[in-house]
Amino acid sequence: MQNLTREVFDATASRYDLDRSKLVPGTDRMHRWLITLLPANAAQICDLGAGSGLLSIVLREHFPTAHIHLIDFSAPMLALAKQRLADDPHITFTQADYVTGELPTNLDGIASSFSIHHLDDADKRRLMPRLYAALKPGGVFVNMDHVAGPTAELEARYQDAWLQQCRALGATEQQITDSLYRQREDRRTPLETQLQWMREAGFKDADCWYKEAGFAVLAGSRT
Repeated sequence: MQNLTREVFDATASRYDLDRSKLVPGTDRMHRWLITLLPANAAQICDLGAGSGLLSIVLREHFPTAHIHLIDFSAPMLALAKQRLADDPHITFTQADYVTGELPTNLDGIASSFSIHHLDDADKRRLMPRLYAALKPGGVFVNMDHVAGPTAELEARYQDAWLQQCRALGATEQQITDSLYRQREDRRTPLETQLQWMREAGFKDADCWYKEAGFAVLAGSRT
């Protein structure tokens, strides 16, 4: 199946931030886990699939002196990030496909927020050794993402729970419709499968630190 993720996010970039606050239950809890799992003294951090820079804003708040490398393949999304963060001299913006493009090296941390689930399974698996190689020894990869249920029945329950939570958060039906449009390009993978790919790539202590239905925070470190 053709992957149209870039086209979908290019088309919806202007609405993404407003929608995100209503459509991702538990975002603040996941951010807290992500920050806790990254090395406290991280000096070089990559925001993988940075989009409009929402995660980079959180990273800058908690790592005020770190250099942050933003990578995203959507020009409109990255343009939003530049509007927010371009005055920061310790930020680098790169428009690239992080599955095949060159990654920064000698990183203390790689953080990703709701990006990797758009990749096909083969690309997810291929990405893990590349991320491992981009980290310095002791560096940590943290993925805050949308995962699939291990069975079709649980996947349906995850989706029903998500709809209930979004409406409770005040999401409009149009925002939900827009999210379902973006989700047509989702390629969510069960949690345990992703952890196994991380372990195969060499990540130590690959584990899930937070999970609520289809939302999870995974992390692993380079030895």
